[in-house]
Amino acid sequence: MANVSPQASATLGSFNAAPAQDAERTALACCASRTFAKAISDGRPYPVPAALLAAVDAAFKALTWDDIVEAMNEHPRIGDRTVRGGMSAAEQSGAAAASDEVRQGLADGNLTYEQRFGHVFLICASGLSGQEMLDQLRARLEHDDETERAVGCCRGSFGAQGTAGAEQRLGL
Repeated sequence: MANVSPQASATLGSFNAAPAQDAERTALACCASRTFAKAISDGRPYPVPAALLAAVDAAFKALTWDDIVEAMNEHPRIGDRTVRGGMSAAEQSGAAAASDEVRQGLADGNLTYEQRFGHVFLICASGLSGQEMLDQLRARLEHDDETERAVGCCRGSFGAQGTAGAEQRLGL
């Protein structure tokens, strides 16, 4: 973060100056947890982008399991054809290019996963083919609840997605 562009500073300035409701809405676009969004909005002003990103990391570490489930359930399902544009569409490009058989496997697996664990299947899909996503989904269906929480929803990977979202949405 040593080389911060003037655009990033202007965007951070706009975020800092925004009404609380607008700042929370922006934060919700990074992570759909109301607790997360309020923490990020309430922490303003951030003097530099690195301070905001540190706050994002801290907010993720403070999330409860219910906060995480709230955020995960706002994510589009892996392989969902309704995903258009933005980070989710780019991340899921491997699923979009998959065969009909793999896409159907993802749809069926998503439903089974949601029934089993009570939330959407979440994976960092960047660079994965549809078949690789399906293979990981099937493997994770074998987990017990505790293992799946640690693997599928660990704050490290979940937090990384929010940090990337903050960087993209705020131009950092």
